[in-house]
Amino acid sequence: MASITFKHVNKTYPGNVTVVPDLNLEIQDKEFVILVGPSGCGKSTTLRMIAGLEDISSGELYIGDRLVNDVAPKDRDIAMVFQNYALYPHMTVYKNIAFGLLQQKVPKDEIDRRVHEAARALDLEHLLNRKPKALSGGQRQRVSLGRAMVRNPAVFLLDEPLSNLDAKLRTAMRSEISRLHKRLQTTFVYVTHDQTEAMTMGDRIVVMKDGIIQQNDSPQMLYDYPCNLFVAGFIGSPQMNFLDAVIVKEGSGYAAQLCGTAVALPARMNEAVAPYVGKTVMLGIRPEDVIAVDASDAGDTVKAGSMTSTVEIAELMGAEISLHVNCQGNQMVIRTEPTFKGREGDTAILTFKNEKIHLFDKETELAIAH
Repeated sequence: MASITFKHVNKTYPGNVTVVPDLNLEIQDKEFVILVGPSGCGKSTTLRMIAGLEDISSGELYIGDRLVNDVAPKDRDIAMVFQNYALYPHMTVYKNIAFGLLQQKVPKDEIDRRVHEAARALDLEHLLNRKPKALSGGQRQRVSLGRAMVRNPAVFLLDEPLSNLDAKLRTAMRSEISRLHKRLQTTFVYVTHDQTEAMTMGDRIVVMKDGIIQQNDSPQMLYDYPCNLFVAGFIGSPQMNFLDAVIVKEGSGYAAQLCGTAVALPARMNEAVAPYVGKTVMLGIRPEDVIAVDASDAGDTVKAGSMTSTVEIAELMGAEISLHVNCQGNQMVIRTEPTFKGREGDTAILTFKNEKIHLFDKETELAIAH
C-alpha cells in the first residue's frame, strides 16, 4: 500500500511544449482519487508519470517514501488498466491474467490460486479458457482489471477504462470498480473526462485544466462550492447556467439584476458582494435549482424575483423534463417535473432558489460567493 506525492513536477516535451507546468499533489494511502478535465488537460500525462511511462522533466515524484523519478515501471509496484484493454489476442483469459505473475516467476500453484481468486471476484471463472476475441467489451475490461489485481500492487492506475463501453455497461462497471477498491483497500488513481464517473466513484476529485489543478476536493464540495467558472461549468450535468447580472443594493441586503428582474441574494453573501455594487458579475444557477411553472398555471401575476421565458425545447427524460428556454436572450437549461405542461413556444415563469445561487467575478472568473 502506498501514498503518492508530486513535488513541483514539470513535464515539458521537445520543442518547449509544457503539458504539466508545476504539479503539487498528495494522494493518501488507500484513497480513490479521480483526475478529471477536458482532453489535453494533462491528466493522462500525470498518470503515465506515476507509471513511469513518461519521464519527469523536473521535480520529485514519490510512491510511498521512495523517490521514483529514475525507477523503471516494472519496479514501481503499480498496475495499470488501459482504455483499450491491452490484452494479448493469442492467449486465453487465464494466461492474460497470469502474464505478469509468469514474468515474475511466481510459483505455478500460487499463480493458479491468484488467477482463480481474481476470476471469482470479477465473474470470469467460466471464461478462463476463452480468447479475447470471444469476449464482450465489458468482459475484456474485467480481464484487464483481473490482470492488474493478481499482482497485488501498491497502486492501481486506471486510464479512462470505461470509455469504450456502452452506457449500460459503463454504469455496471463503475459500481464494479468501486466495489473492487473497497475490497482491495489499495490506492486507486483514475483518469476520466466523464464527470459522472468522477462524481460517483472517487473519494476526492482533482479537476485539471492546461496541466494546472483548478480544484482538489470531495465530489460534494466541488458541486456545491466550485472555486471558479471552469469548475462550476465542468462539474454537473447538464452544466450550470451562467447569466450576466448587475449587483444592486436593496434595503438592508443586495440583489442581482438580470432578465428584467431583481433576484434577492441570501444574507450570507452581503459582505462578499458589497464591493461589486453597480458592477456586472456572472451568476450561476444549476438546472435543478430553477423552478419553472407553465404561464397558464401561474395566473396573471408574476411574483417579485421571477422572470418570463420562452420554451425552445422540452425533452422528456422519463422521471424529469429537460427544458431549454430563452430568457431575454439568455439560453438556460432547467430540470423540471414531468408534470410541467409547457411545450415549444410556450411561456414559462422561472424562479431561482436564492440559496443555491453562485456568483463569479467576470474578470478573474473566481468565485465571489455561494
